[in-house]
Amino acid sequence: MPSSPTSLGTPDVGTVLAFDFGEKRIGVATGETLLGTAHPLTVIHAESNAQRLAEIGKLVAEWQPQQLVVGLPTHADGTPHAMTQLARKFAERLHKHFALPVALADERLTSRDAESRLRETGRNAKTAKPLLDAVAAQLILQTWLESTPHVAS
Repeated sequence: MPSSPTSLGTPDVGTVLAFDFGEKRIGVATGETLLGTAHPLTVIHAESNAQRLAEIGKLVAEWQPQQLVVGLPTHADGTPHAMTQLARKFAERLHKHFALPVALADERLTSRDAESRLRETGRNAKTAKPLLDAVAAQLILQTWLESTPHVAS
């Protein structure tokens, strides 16, 4: 999946925050380009854009990322749907608010994969739900890390 217009060139080595955008919840993962690994971090439960940006701002201050990645939802065949445009707007909002490069990453099937992985750890639907969006963000970031070349600063 191509990067958004806000992402220029090859990303620097460093910390990345990734987001699985949803209207009710936003899953967040972190990773390091040098190590090429991603980890689930948290789930943001905020109604308004201002609340979401405030919560994300705390994470940006704590993790000091070089790059942000937003999962881009599409139909299975890659065609856009209603959430595709909302995710693009979210990515643009992040770029404007935090002045960081933002890449878009294909997120097809990440929620199903996250559910499957959580089931493998012995979690049922009820105990897995709070982690689902963060694990989906981890899978989005892991895919992005594996498909994007990174350069040392």
